[in-house]
Amino acid sequence: MARPIRCRRIERQPVYRSFSPDDITAAESVQMTVDEFEALRLLDDEGLTQEECASRMNIARTTVTAIYDSARKKIAEALVHGKRLLITGGCCKFDPIEIHQIIMEKGRNTMRIAVTYEDGEVYQHFGRSEYFKLYDIEDGKIIGEQVVNTNGSGHGALAGFLQAAKVDALICGGIGMGAQMALADAGIKLYAGVQGSADRAAESLAAGTLEYDPDARCDHHGHHHDGSCGHDHCADHHCHGN
Repeated sequence: MARPIRCRRIERQPVYRSFSPDDITAAESVQMTVDEFEALRLLDDEGLTQEECASRMNIARTTVTAIYDSARKKIAEALVHGKRLLITGGCCKFDPIEIHQIIMEKGRNTMRIAVTYEDGEVYQHFGRSEYFKLYDIEDGKIIGEQVVNTNGSGHGALAGFLQAAKVDALICGGIGMGAQMALADAGIKLYAGVQGSADRAAESLAAGTLEYDPDARCDHHGHHHDGSCGHDHCADHHCHGN
C-alpha cells in the first residue's frame, strides 16, 4: 500500500496565478501546484537550503528535491514551448492569515457566506474589495451578520483572509482567474456575477435560489439558478453545515 502524501505547509499563497507568452496565444497549459511554487519561492527567492525549505514546508528533504525538480521542468516546458503556466492545486496546508479584528464565532453546523460589500450592495470588483459582509446560515436561515474590513489586503491575500474568517462560500461580482484558483485552493465555493442587494443575495443563496453568472467559472453563457449549470463544480451547495 502506498504511503499517504503529507500535506505541504504553505506560508504564502501565490499572488499571481497565471503566466502567458505575449507574442502568441497559448493553446496549451502547464499546471504547477502550489507546493511546487512554494519550493521555488523558498529556495530561489528566499535563498534557503533544501534542509531549511523542508523544515518550513514540514516535509522531508528528499521530497523538496522532487518537488523542486518537477517545478523547474514545468517552467522550462512553459518557456521553451510557449505554453501558459497556471499555479493551482496540490496537497497543501495553508498557514492562516492573522485577522486584526474580532470575527463572530461560527457554530459547528453553520455555513458562512461572504459577500463583497459596499453601501449595502454586492461590490463588483473582488480584487479591490475593502469590505466583506459575513452571513452565518443554519437550516436555510440567516442567524448572524457582520461587516468586516479587509485591512488593505491585496487581491492575492483576500482568499487567505476569507479562509481565516472560516468562510465556506463567496458571493461577488467580477473576479479574475487567479483569484478563482486561490479560492478553490482555499476550499471556498464561488458564486460570481451577482449584482444588487448583498442581503438579498445571501438570503437567496440560503434558500437555494441565487442567480449567478457561471461565465466566471464555466465556459458557457447565461444566468442560471444555483445548481442548474450542468457542470459538477457548479452543483448546488446546501446549507447543512461543514
